[in-house]
Amino acid sequence: MRTAICSGSFDPITLGHLDIIRRAAACFDRVCVCVSPNAEKRNQMFTPEQKLQLVRTAVADLPNVEAELWPGLLADFAVRHHASAIVRGVRNTTDFDVEYQMALINRGIHPELETLLLPASAAYQYFSSSMAREMIRYHQPLENYLPASIVPLVREMTEKKEG
Repeated sequence: MRTAICSGSFDPITLGHLDIIRRAAACFDRVCVCVSPNAEKRNQMFTPEQKLQLVRTAVADLPNVEAELWPGLLADFAVRHHASAIVRGVRNTTDFDVEYQMALINRGIHPELETLLLPASAAYQYFSSSMAREMIRYHQPLENYLPASIVPLVREMTEKKEG
């Protein structure tokens, strides 16, 4: 069974993230989505548990995709799940440079681990979780940025936080 890992902080998961996960799911027998708390990212909107709930809801229609929280190194998560590859999306050359560096680091930790970089689909090339958070903060329509299945949850979670 060929297993791939898709990872991110998913604060929140966007249509761009979901597109990469769907494309990976079409190429691999199993995809494990690694929701990683990222201590370096400031002003996170959702707790790790909320992010996991949003990811699981977004991928619920994909039978070969699962998700879990992981506080450690991504390469160790991949080994734990017997993955042969990490699949990452890249929107531009800046993303490519960062992901290339991470691929070298992960391969240095576990030499058998490959990293596959998928170019963002044109429709999602300019999407980011930061942009989605701004839309959420200013109560804008979210259906163009987030998976439809999570929009009610996002609204509920952020209303509880505000209220």
